Amino acid sequence: MKIIIADDDSMVYESLQLLFSREEDIQVVGTAANGREAVKACEETRPDAVLMDIQMPEMDGIQATREIKKRWPEVRVMMLTTFEDEQNIRLALLAGAEGYLLKSAPVEDMAQQLRALVSGSSVLNADVLMRLTQPEKRGLESLTAREKDILELVAQGCSNKEIAGQLFVSEGTVRNVITIILDKLEVRDRTQLALYYWGRT
Repeated sequence: MKIIIADDDSMVYESLQLLFSREEDIQVVGTAANGREAVKACEETRPDAVLMDIQMPEMDGIQATREIKKRWPEVRVMMLTTFEDEQNIRLALLAGAEGYLLKSAPVEDMAQQLRALVSGSSVLNADVLMRLTQPEKRGLESLTAREKDILELVAQGCSNKEIAGQLFVSEGTVRNVITIILDKLEVRDRTQLALYYWGRT
């Protein structure tokens, strides 16, 4: 099994490389310090799986996952992160990731989880799985305060750049939050978001 480790913390990928060097069937064929490097490494090595950090400079793990799954859908992606919030869980899975593990997970289990991922299983940390399977609220009440603010500005016809300026966040954050809103409200695009908003306010 060929894998790539993408993490901007050198201590993380060096320790993971050491861990996997003890596994006869796992070969680390590349490392990446950001999402762009992860995509390039996939192009050069065509791995079976990528261990992908979410928070990285230049291109984050969610953007990189989206690009990798678009170009090489057979490559399995496991998000490796310290974040447990629902927003990142949703974004990772919407981007196409098949697995989501917390960095606090026992490292001795990771090789086994990678094998399961490559064999076709979805791998989710138990705490993450509980969050995903909890009954969800629907409609506007399911949105956070920040999501409601962005939805209102979308409904008013503001661009991502304008929304970012008004709320003092990056355009990337606006794009990610809009992706979550679309998923929560089960609509396809910004036009439907506007119609949804004005139909319920």
